[in-house]
Amino acid sequence: MIEFPNFSRSYDRTRRAVRFWGYDSAMEASFFIDEGALRRIQPDARPDESGFLTAFDTNRDRICAAAARLYVRGSRGSYDLVAANF
Repeated sequence: MIEFPNFSRSYDRTRRAVRFWGYDSAMEASFFIDEGALRRIQPDARPDESGFLTAFDTNRDRICAAAARLYVRGSRGSYDLVAANF
């Protein structure tokens, strides 16, 4: 089962997404939620780094729940959440 105890997150300008991490025992997986998904779950988010990070923080539980549904143990190192996941 994947968990999200690490509250660190960062904005990746190249991917136009917020990156965060989940842990399945000792295995780490990277997750990215793109700007479109963040706008879907928080339409009034400011369209800049600070706004997207705030949208992530405000909706963290919902985002982590979607990430957990997407996760498949040992399948890959990173996962992308898009608007269709919400």
